[in-house]
Amino acid sequence: MKIALVDSGIGLLAAAAAVRRARPDADLVLSSDPGSMPWGPRETEDITAHALACAKAARAHEPDALIVACNTASVHALAALRAELEPELPVIGTVPAIKPAAESGGPVAVWATPATTGSPYQQRLIADFGRGAQFTEVPCHGLADAVETAREHAVDVAVGAAAALTPRGVRAVVLGCTHYELVGARIRAAVTESGGPEPVLFRSADAVAAQALRRI
Repeated sequence: MKIALVDSGIGLLAAAAAVRRARPDADLVLSSDPGSMPWGPRETEDITAHALACAKAARAHEPDALIVACNTASVHALAALRAELEPELPVIGTVPAIKPAAESGGPVAVWATPATTGSPYQQRLIADFGRGAQFTEVPCHGLADAVETAREHAVDVAVGAAAALTPRGVRAVVLGCTHYELVGARIRAAVTESGGPEPVLFRSADAVAAQALRRI
């Protein structure tokens, strides 16, 4: 079995690790675009062009499925990727874990890139699967780029800025960008109130890996 993963940069590592845990025997093809990272601030057509280029490069290795391990690319380019690659190559997008987070009862904060925050796609997910829970969309300016470039201070600044926009008392935080899963411990610490319970972090990697295996 061979599974390809596409992202602008190292955000795909969270999904790659989830695939490895589920199927240690699977070969992985990692196709990224660090020279054009981050994709978040780009326009839809530009994001689509970069995502398609990565996907076509991965397709050359003849994978059994392709995971779009990027929330921004899934929001803006998933339809184009599926039109180009399916049915020959199953394409699995990354969806923010809105539904399981809503089941916690809320309130819920959704941390995402500025391109995803407030997008019709994300708002539709909240409307369809939010179960009436209180949701706050939190734009995380510069966080994905800071994670990608391993700038420790920049990560702390970006996490702190997003935490300041997160209402007090949230019970759950949806990590709406695959890069954020790599610094989940810092995010949890930043949104935990002194003496209060730690909010639950909801990630997408395991669900995406499971869906890829189902499609195969």
